[in-house]
Amino acid sequence: MHTDSDIQRFLGIDFANVSIERLAAELERLSRSAAFSFVVTPNVDHLVLLHDEESEIAELFRQACAAACFRLCDSRVLKILARSLGMPLEVVTGSDLTAYLFKRGKLDGKTVALIGGDAAMQEELGLRYPAVGIVQHIPPMGVLNNPDAIDKIEEFLANSQSEYALFAVGAPQSEIIALKCQSAGRSRGVALCVGASIDFLLGRKPRAPIWMQRLSLEWLFRLLSEPRRLARRYLIVAPRIFWIVWRFKRGQDFVRGKNSSGEVSDG
Repeated sequence: MHTDSDIQRFLGIDFANVSIERLAAELERLSRSAAFSFVVTPNVDHLVLLHDEESEIAELFRQACAAACFRLCDSRVLKILARSLGMPLEVVTGSDLTAYLFKRGKLDGKTVALIGGDAAMQEELGLRYPAVGIVQHIPPMGVLNNPDAIDKIEEFLANSQSEYALFAVGAPQSEIIALKCQSAGRSRGVALCVGASIDFLLGRKPRAPIWMQRLSLEWLFRLLSEPRRLARRYLIVAPRIFWIVWRFKRGQDFVRGKNSSGEVSDG
């Protein structure tokens, strides 16, 4: 159970300042719960979207972040920006958390529902981590605009009765669908919205060298690795974060004075 002292509010989000070891212990507790909870890992792109005051998707994303049991800082750039304002942020990326849970045996003996990925991913995970019971559902592209597909995800997750779920259909889809599953009240355990973390875990995509991660340059490594796909994200969308921070410094904290995070759930 995390307390108010573990929370750092920054740019309208109540981030959990907890170590990955303590977080894993909390997730183990939540995995045994009859109720369903989920974890979100906001990065720079997510913060930019969360501060879009016109987008309906952004409003749904805000609701999802508010309902999450943990909001983890996924970006060392955010950590630097927060530190410039005297605010400490503990970075626990979705990729690091996913790798930690698998490699440290935290998922051994558990049923893990994978939402997304491709047909080969379940087999690859099973071969590499045979002690983990992987079940998978692959929704169609553009699932957020497909109510029937969302219903099928909720049904699959409810029927799986998995202790853990990994949503790998990208943001904000993962977070919004996780909220819908929570609202339906039929699933249990804890879910992580992990983005491309499984691709990194399986070595399908390379992660930045440790020295680049420590210098907060992982974004540059990814941009150079996939320039056509990521150029707009990193060169056009992400720089808007500096305008958001400037507004934050002037006391204009978040859209229309709303609290984007709400009360922190104990799960």
